[in-house]
Amino acid sequence: MREGVLWTNLSRCEISRRLAEMGTSASRYTVRKLLKKHGLGQRKTRKKKTLGAHPDRDAQFQNIARLKAAYMAKEEPVISIDSKKKELIGNFSREGYTYTQTPVDALDHDFPSAGEGKLIPHGIYDLARNEGHMNLNTSHDTSEFCCDSIAHWWKQQGCQHYPKARRLLLLCDGGGSNAANRHVFKEALQVLAKRLGLEIRVAHYPPYCSKYNPIEHRLFSHITRACQGVVFHSVAIAKQFMEKTKTCKGLKVTVDILTGVYVTGKKCAENFLENMRIIFDDYLPRWNYRAVPQTI
Repeated sequence: MREGVLWTNLSRCEISRRLAEMGTSASRYTVRKLLKKHGLGQRKTRKKKTLGAHPDRDAQFQNIARLKAAYMAKEEPVISIDSKKKELIGNFSREGYTYTQTPVDALDHDFPSAGEGKLIPHGIYDLARNEGHMNLNTSHDTSEFCCDSIAHWWKQQGCQHYPKARRLLLLCDGGGSNAANRHVFKEALQVLAKRLGLEIRVAHYPPYCSKYNPIEHRLFSHITRACQGVVFHSVAIAKQFMEKTKTCKGLKVTVDILTGVYVTGKKCAENFLENMRIIFDDYLPRWNYRAVPQTI
């Protein structure tokens, strides 16, 4: 082995053939032993290197940690939200393996026109209770859908678990339906605060840091495992398998289907900026702000 060789994509048979051409015969079994001896094993590429680093990255992480501790100390709800990867509904192949006695055949092309639409899963993770909730929809992933998902969770579970709460801390990344730089999201958030009668504080994770959002590794990863290899013939089947998600640490997951129709390309009202009841923090205001209901 040459010094500095870190990886190779050659098969053991190919390595054996090349060694024979160089005058050293070695079977593929011998090659396997040599690869193991030199620490060369089959590995998958890991997404570990950050694309970029914002100068206020660490400051925002410290701010989020402070906010979480303050809310949890007063037993006020802290939830992490995000939209999971969209899935095609129909007889389409999905990643993963299942134990089966017969082969599972799916369509050889993933053409959306051959299915029944797209599944849009929006997740909510309660940090204090280690509970997750998924709302499934087949329309569009919009700010209005995001806020309706939060409202549904609050009416079904949140208000029961936190009957005395007057504030809610929302942790999310800075893009998608809850983008930090979109007035449409802030308008929908303001309507949500009035609807629930809660002060909703939002803390966005810095750019390139969405993987640190708690919902990603505490909920979505386990849902992916529970649904691996399963063909989503319908929304009901997706709901059935997502509800089976659990961990040895006690994670519980509930799933509901929202039938609302959401329109893309919506713009905020012309007078929204003049009547906006969004209070931006003095500290990193583009990532930290509050939606205040009119009752406060």
